[in-house]
Amino acid sequence: MTTETATVAEIATAASPSAPPSRSKVVWGRFISNKGSLAGAVAVVLLFLLAFVGPVFSSYQYTDVDYTALQEPPSGAHWFGTDQIGRDMFTLTLRGLQKSLLIGLLVAMFSTVLASIVGACAGYFGGWVDRVAMFVVDLMLVFPAFLIISIMSPMFKESGWIAFVGLLAVFGWMITARVVRSMTLSLKDQEFVRAARFMGVHPFRIILRHILPNMASFLIIDATIAVGGAIMAETGLSYFGFGVQSPDVSLGTLISLGEPSALTQPWMFYFAAGLLVLFVLAVNLMGDGLRDALDPTSDRVSRKQRRAIAREAKAVREKAAAALAANTSPTSTHETPGSRA
Repeated sequence: MTTETATVAEIATAASPSAPPSRSKVVWGRFISNKGSLAGAVAVVLLFLLAFVGPVFSSYQYTDVDYTALQEPPSGAHWFGTDQIGRDMFTLTLRGLQKSLLIGLLVAMFSTVLASIVGACAGYFGGWVDRVAMFVVDLMLVFPAFLIISIMSPMFKESGWIAFVGLLAVFGWMITARVVRSMTLSLKDQEFVRAARFMGVHPFRIILRHILPNMASFLIIDATIAVGGAIMAETGLSYFGFGVQSPDVSLGTLISLGEPSALTQPWMFYFAAGLLVLFVLAVNLMGDGLRDALDPTSDRVSRKQRRAIAREAKAVREKAAAALAANTSPTSTHETPGSRA
């Protein structure tokens, strides 16, 4: 009897699964298992290091002018060549990359926060709050954002690029707000939200502590993808002269300045254009990877999870079978001579 009890206990111990990993470890494992998203994340980190650390290794500032080297091709003195007035294209391009990255990050952050607040309040409170918020959203979706920003940007020229960030953020939150509203409508009837409401928790505290955290995965993905969209919008506006103003530069202004010389002096155009394409592609890859890692219903994640679960179940079965075989072998039985009789 004692032997049978020990055998059952050992088999149960062998078959029992280990402690489940935390959500952060699971998400991180899903993210790094996606080669495309990992490559995108590495590219984004390297571009940030290039933009903010690269100018340290150059002997020129982006405002310096070398009158002895006008439209010179890349060389040891000027790694990316020079432009029409002798400015070093390496430091000039990295300055433009810095500005575009800052604008993209700030616009994505401000627009996501604004969309979260408006959409969550509209979905949670309903009534006239919902009607007014959705009327504003529909009204702003009708306005041509590119045309309005191009008209209003000269009015804020003295305020610098921060005002330009505000204009881009004001016209970049409406669709996200609609999605947040629909998600809030489904979350506010859940038991944990109803329990908090019955306990007298303030509505804004419920929104901040219970509703928005439950859509954090969507907001993170949306903010990540919005960075690339904001940089493309800034590039387009700066290309037509409505974005970052001289003497400061961005990737859009550099592409605009180098476009007439794209065939004769390609270094004035293709370095800035290449960095823009590389960053937007890397951000989109990273956003796709975050979506797959945070969304357990993704087809790609589901296949990987099924394979991982199958491998773990097979290992547990093999371990349990080995333990059972070891405890039922002839050398491990405890029979007495009188037991056979």
